[in-house]
Amino acid sequence: MRDKELRLALICYGGISLAVYMHGISKEIWRLTRASRAFGDGDPPAEGSQGVYRRLFEEIAEATGIRLRVLVDIIAGASAGGINGVFMAQAISSGQSLDPLTDLWLEMADVEQLIAPDQGPASALTKFWARPLAWMVGGGKTVDESVEAAAREEVRARLDLFVRSRWFEPPFGGERMLGMLLDAFDAMAKAPKGPRLLPPGQPLDLFVTVTDFAGHPERLRLNSPPEVVETEHRLVLSFSDGGAAGDSLGAASELSFAARATSSFPGAFPPFTVGELDRVLADRGVEWPGRDAFLRRVLPRQMAVNAAEKAALIDGSVLANAPFRPAIEALRNRPARRQIDRRFVFIDPWPGLKFGIGGKGDGPPGFFHTLIGALSEIPRQQPIRDNLEAIADRSDTIERMVSILDRLRGEVEQQVEALFGYTLFLDYPTAKRLAAWRRRAQAAAADKAGYGHAGYALLKIEGILDRIATLLHAVGDQPGQERWRRIRESIARAVDARGAMAVGAGHATGASAAAIDFLRGFDIAFRIRRLRLLIRRIVEMDHDAGDSTLNEMREAAYGALAAYLECQRSDRHADLRDAVRALPQDADTVLDRLAATLALPLLDARTDAAIATALSRLAREQRRPLLLAYLGFPFFDLATLPLLQGEGLDEFDPIRVDRIAPDDATAIRAGGAGACLKGIQFNSFGAFFSRAYRENDYLWGRLHGADRLVDIILSTLPAEARLGPGRATATKRALFHAILDEEAERLKAVPGLIDELRAEIG
Repeated sequence: MRDKELRLALICYGGISLAVYMHGISKEIWRLTRASRAFGDGDPPAEGSQGVYRRLFEEIAEATGIRLRVLVDIIAGASAGGINGVFMAQAISSGQSLDPLTDLWLEMADVEQLIAPDQGPASALTKFWARPLAWMVGGGKTVDESVEAAAREEVRARLDLFVRSRWFEPPFGGERMLGMLLDAFDAMAKAPKGPRLLPPGQPLDLFVTVTDFAGHPERLRLNSPPEVVETEHRLVLSFSDGGAAGDSLGAASELSFAARATSSFPGAFPPFTVGELDRVLADRGVEWPGRDAFLRRVLPRQMAVNAAEKAALIDGSVLANAPFRPAIEALRNRPARRQIDRRFVFIDPWPGLKFGIGGKGDGPPGFFHTLIGALSEIPRQQPIRDNLEAIADRSDTIERMVSILDRLRGEVEQQVEALFGYTLFLDYPTAKRLAAWRRRAQAAAADKAGYGHAGYALLKIEGILDRIATLLHAVGDQPGQERWRRIRESIARAVDARGAMAVGAGHATGASAAAIDFLRGFDIAFRIRRLRLLIRRIVEMDHDAGDSTLNEMREAAYGALAAYLECQRSDRHADLRDAVRALPQDADTVLDRLAATLALPLLDARTDAAIATALSRLAREQRRPLLLAYLGFPFFDLATLPLLQGEGLDEFDPIRVDRIAPDDATAIRAGGAGACLKGIQFNSFGAFFSRAYRENDYLWGRLHGADRLVDIILSTLPAEARLGPGRATATKRALFHAILDEEAERLKAVPGLIDELRAEIG
């Protein structure tokens, strides 16, 4: 068996009441990851949809020899997607169940529950003037025009309540919503709990976008004037569980802070404030011991001037409805212990959605429509082309570099063989020999590179300075690009003063003793790149021969890689925080303490021992190409690192992007959102007006999620290892029926839909 991970980074869009549909998709992803974990750990099979996923994994293993694990390790969300992302992350990180959340969505995501008590209905006669506003919000259509006959009475009753709430103030209650979120976390905590859904050491990163209404100042460097201040409104609230046993994303109060702030839809909810959360927690008698530390982290500018309580936070989708950027940045230094297939999966409940407030789209827009579009619709609905192009550029770079590596392989192998002769491959390697061979190959590569080695060495040093500054910036927890620059400048001065930037032909090995010491003490990236190249060669050989004898070699390489990646986690260096905050003072001491904490020479010795042991147990014909790759890495790196501008490659496999949307899930019914979803009515507020609508959208969310997840799983298999004809369709059909069986008892408002779907599925 060959182990492989399908790693999903989820990007969850906003969608107002389509949050219920997105919860259905999240629920299906959660059930898939539970089935995957149970299969990987050898637990007994579950029933229902999880049992169908389990059988799919077993079938893949039998047919292809690939033991696949599906996991979610990055989640980024905005607005309705932010709420779903928060709860999805909590379930994955803690092992808690999402089942209690379903009942809360179906019961509580209702106008009657969301309207604030002090916004209660006034007399219908005194609110007659509000009915034209409701007509406008509905896109210019009456209930009879936009709602099917069976739901009109329920929708009219809810709409009447909504219309008679106090106008020109948000009708929905912020504290009411916050209370619901806290109740949801309590319900999840009280429900039966399973194991964490990620492997040990694999962190989960969560990002939630928020809009700072008043904004906060950010300093920018210019030529003249040397510095200006602009107002920044974008905020990204980040959480990580670290990946260690017992770690958590954060307190329920902090996760509720993020969920409430990101979903504060303008006009529907009042802006979120810290005081709102303080009041709700006080009413519940709940303490928040980490309050100030959390606020310093998420609202550093406001806390610095004692204004955090005054910050007004509104919907995250106003400026960042598709938060790809933080998810892309989180790709750096992800741990790896097996082959990776990395996917970005974005969940878009209604592709091409336009709110259309104040006009029908016929002819030029009028005054009101233009105003609303400029202020809300256009910023919110900007396409994700820039994000996709950034991912595509990264993938193209990876593919080009892989091609270069393949073309260079023959020449590099000749260089290594000429350097060591054939006796190298007749002896079993030991840790001591491997260390000596590495140093000899490094010196030979520098010598053959000539004057080009100086540029390569300086590029490496500059990259190390960037990474040290980034690590210390995270340790110091003092946000801002200017602070990062000051840290880097102080560290660079200290390194230069040590003579560590003295490289070139004037030195016997191409670099001064100080430069070599600096590289040995801090160049983690070089070690990581070398191991990734070795792993790629192992995967190629394994794919060609299907030989299980490479398993120990693979485990040794992945284990060493994980250890180096672990060094770059900021929480491992927390004892440096005070010293980092004192920079630029005593930069030499900070460097010495960081080098001692990293302890790279000790880690190198352990890596050499593990690699040498695994190599010594291979047959000569297997050992030779792996030794050539490992020892030849300096030659490869000299040729490729300048082309990558010093960045290196985090993963050798390109990133692929998948979408989950009604338009893509056509196994049951074509036609997109208009053919399936009810929440799209009333400019995406529709599901707030009907329990039947929420049940409809939730069920379709699960079905669409299952449809697309099967496609994504099967797309990770090699072209020559596909399942037999009709297996994908049969698996989807089994999943659909399992979902209907699981939900029939819960969804009492749409029994006709369940019968209709059974007939369509067949």
